[in-house]
Amino acid sequence: MKVENQVLPTPQRAMEFFGGAEDGPFVMVNLLKFHDRARYDDGDRGLSGEQAYMLYGEGVRKLVEGLGGKIRYQGRVTGLMLGEVEELWDVVALAEYPSLEAFRTMAMSGEMHAIEHHRKAGLAGQLNIRTKPGAGF
Repeated sequence: MKVENQVLPTPQRAMEFFGGAEDGPFVMVNLLKFHDRARYDDGDRGLSGEQAYMLYGEGVRKLVEGLGGKIRYQGRVTGLMLGEVEELWDVVALAEYPSLEAFRTMAMSGEMHAIEHHRKAGLAGQLNIRTKPGAGF
């Protein structure tokens, strides 16, 4: 299995993701890897990558909740029991969205555009995994 962190999806991947059928609520699993120092286009702001990303994260929390979603979990990665990866992620976050359309609306919003520079400055890369809750959850 190849694992490749990315900061932005390719246009093809974005079209595939957003072109999928609407099937209601989902949870996005975010596996986050941060730069040691934030990399803003306008220079060093004295922040770690994690600190920069958390500025973005607070803004996203408000956007997600405004859509009727919820940040379900955020925690530091502290170890690996099974499998192999070259480097562990720093943080795992779970965000619940009411629909694909709500996620698209958020992703394309002016509010998102206003905070995404913190995400880009902080992230070395990530995986976003869309999941559908199973029966009994």
